[in-house]
Amino acid sequence: MNNKFNFLYLLLVLLTLGACGDDDDDATASPPRDRGEQQILDNDSLVGYLETHYYNSSFFNGNTNPSMDDIIISELPTDENGNYLALPDPENNTLLIDAVETRSTVYEETDYTYYILRINQGGGDETPNFPDNIRINYKGNTQDEEVFDSTVNPVLLDLSTLVPGWRRVLPEFNTAEMFILNQDGTVDFTNAGVGVMFLPSGLGYFSGGAIGINPYSNLIFRFEFYQTEVNDHDFDNIPSYLEDLNDDLDLLNDNTDEDVFPNYEDIDDDGDGVLTRLEDLEPDTDLNDDADGDGDPTNDIGDGDPTNDDSDGDGVPNYLDEDDDCSNAVDEDQNGIPDCDE
Repeated sequence: MNNKFNFLYLLLVLLTLGACGDDDDDATASPPRDRGEQQILDNDSLVGYLETHYYNSSFFNGNTNPSMDDIIISELPTDENGNYLALPDPENNTLLIDAVETRSTVYEETDYTYYILRINQGGGDETPNFPDNIRINYKGNTQDEEVFDSTVNPVLLDLSTLVPGWRRVLPEFNTAEMFILNQDGTVDFTNAGVGVMFLPSGLGYFSGGAIGINPYSNLIFRFEFYQTEVNDHDFDNIPSYLEDLNDDLDLLNDNTDEDVFPNYEDIDDDGDGVLTRLEDLEPDTDLNDDADGDGDPTNDIGDGDPTNDDSDGDGVPNYLDEDDDCSNAVDEDQNGIPDCDE
């Protein structure tokens, strides 16, 4: 009796597992949509939002220290049939479509349009490069006003790890003019860069989505931008923004030696066995820094900038030149002179 029961139980389990396996085999993920076609839809949707929403523009007239929390974006009122009515109180409000700046960029071989509402440029002297660190407060929502992320206190973020739209918008703003460290440890910033970015899904999370964000969702971010610092991700004395050799705002596709590490994460960019930071040859003029740690700051080699060293004069700096002494040069035009010496 027990054996019969065990057999029937085992058979039921196997049939259940088999059924589950069949369902998994039939389930296939949908391929990503065409980026160009999706951008057309996204831009139409963004423009529709900008044409039917307004903000409290008069509040910022003469205001040199605004906050992102001061920005109030509202939808136009509608009549009983759902038709939009005229802008209320036009002396104090402005339609977003009349206030935003339009920008264009290329990402993933697709032309994108995005929009910036510039509330305050920022009174500081610095602007970030696209892969730099930034200190910022922000709030992100979708077009249906669902907030998916926000900060209460300033956070330090690496722009290179954020969605592509951020890497294009934040470099257009300046840092805060000044800050005050309070006795309780908090920091107050004055005259920060404040604005709103309106991004198509292709400059956001596109087909992947994220927590609280459906795939192919346009994104809206309010922000207060305070501080920035230049990033050197691999500590090779080449700022990461200079490792974008093709100037496409993407560090991942620049890989001189074609190994597993893109240049901004590669301590030997050209793969010649000499660390990038050691391909800095000029005399070190900073006598306050003992770079080699031998106790004598006067005998250090290198001026801290490997980008200006080109031993063979071929126009390629040593740190990107596997044959920086021209020892492997060939006479391709057969004129008796190695090409790099011509």
